[in-house]
Amino acid sequence: MLQVLDAAALRQWCAAGLEALTTARQEIDDLNVYPVPDGDTGTNLQLTMAAVLAAVTPEPMEMAPTVRAMVLGSLMGARGNSGIILSQLLRGVGEILAPLEAAGPEILRLALLQGATSAYDAVSAPVEGTMLTVARMAAEAAQGADLAAMVCSARAGAAAALARTPEQLPALKAAGVVDAGGRGWCVLLEALEQVVTGTAPLTLPAMLVPREGSGLTAAREAGSDAFAYEVQFLLREATSEHVAVLKDRLHELGDSVAVVGGDGLYNVHVHVNDVGAAVEAGVDAGRPSRISVTRFADQIAAEGPRLLRNERPRGRAVIAVVQSEGLAALFRESGAQVVAGGPTSNPSTVELLRAVRESGAGEVVLLPNDGNVQAVAAAAAEHARLEGLAVAVVPTRSVLQGLAAASVADGNKAFDDDAAAMGAAAGATRWAEVTSAARASETAGGRCVPGDVLGLMDGEVALVGSDVVQVACDLLHRLLEGGGELATVVVGAQADVDAGERLTSYLSEVHPAVEVLVLYGGQPHYPLLLGVE
Repeated sequence: MLQVLDAAALRQWCAAGLEALTTARQEIDDLNVYPVPDGDTGTNLQLTMAAVLAAVTPEPMEMAPTVRAMVLGSLMGARGNSGIILSQLLRGVGEILAPLEAAGPEILRLALLQGATSAYDAVSAPVEGTMLTVARMAAEAAQGADLAAMVCSARAGAAAALARTPEQLPALKAAGVVDAGGRGWCVLLEALEQVVTGTAPLTLPAMLVPREGSGLTAAREAGSDAFAYEVQFLLREATSEHVAVLKDRLHELGDSVAVVGGDGLYNVHVHVNDVGAAVEAGVDAGRPSRISVTRFADQIAAEGPRLLRNERPRGRAVIAVVQSEGLAALFRESGAQVVAGGPTSNPSTVELLRAVRESGAGEVVLLPNDGNVQAVAAAAAEHARLEGLAVAVVPTRSVLQGLAAASVADGNKAFDDDAAAMGAAAGATRWAEVTSAARASETAGGRCVPGDVLGLMDGEVALVGSDVVQVACDLLHRLLEGGGELATVVVGAQADVDAGERLTSYLSEVHPAVEVLVLYGGQPHYPLLLGVE
């Protein structure tokens, strides 16, 4: 039984944590009963932890370099929103452990508290009943005279907090499941207990096993439409007191506030309407630099098919996350570079950062093209900015938005103006998707079972049917209720060969003034992707 947690024990925890997450991956994935195929929490946590273990195991190291490797590995290997939160939890833990050769029970308690604080600070609008809550309650429950008692009480506190998550989030209660990310942190604390005590903890009670999930309608993360500008900058020479004041001021001005860093260097992000006030708040706190402003709410009239740009301006690159070679070809036609990824195969931070570096450009626009990739893209952009590169993330949640953004890229514009125009083009694109239900669920569009055809609008289930083309026709009709000049249809690998022709025929009869562009993307899981400009 360990009395202290030293560098060797920390590496053992990383190894045991990966093994435990690998075992629990399917269980955690099953807690996400949203019917659409997506990057599931268990898979994302497992892959993130695999990057951590790879970073800390090349050779024996003392505590400080082990912690640095753990933190960097988690950041660069983070996949999905759950991976980003895990990286912040480990970063906070590492801040306490790094200066020491070993940690006793009280230091470990402080490390867990700092991990929870770091994770909360990284999220602009924390939601209780999630991984954040479980981490905080575990740290607050940690107590004991020796390391084993401290770890056991933290693990028990996490399990108790996890059991309460359905009472905090009605969607979880309706589905009869606990929070997936919170379960992941419980698994890691169980692994830590096993490392410290040499004994595996008791299995969680049956009430925490996912039950039939027909009641869950999950809300995906998305940026707010209330504010028109994204402002980002590096902040130097700022004290922790000044940073606290800055956060309060930014929360008054807008939302999506994130201020991360330390030791006098911070990366600041906020969505606002008053750009000048946000920058002035930074000046009051320290010395801002590399100020980036991206407009989201500008509306640009549709100009017909615009996928004609074949050359990327020297010094600037557009990098898009896509899931198939057909989609990759479409983006390359508009001058963009591509990274493999998307629904069910989220890229890691390091993969996106590598693409930014290998582009050879000093200015880069990232198009995540999926809501679950946005946080990873933001982390990659943050790291790249610290290397002196100018990187903007246009928060595209669909391939259709990404294609619209890439088609208006113009290297003759100032970088901020170019990114703003791309953001406006993406924001002006209404989009929908057709897929098949992977799980049973009660959705906003009605009850579905595996195999049903689902029609999604803005990422949420709007229709449940049995015929792919009919569901697509109904989606296009809804999209065009708000007007539109161009309808884009991207045909996937699982669509019938005549799907594009049938949709073109439908639109020519019902909406004859609308121009139709049919493209072959060959994407898996989604037979048809639809966009209206």
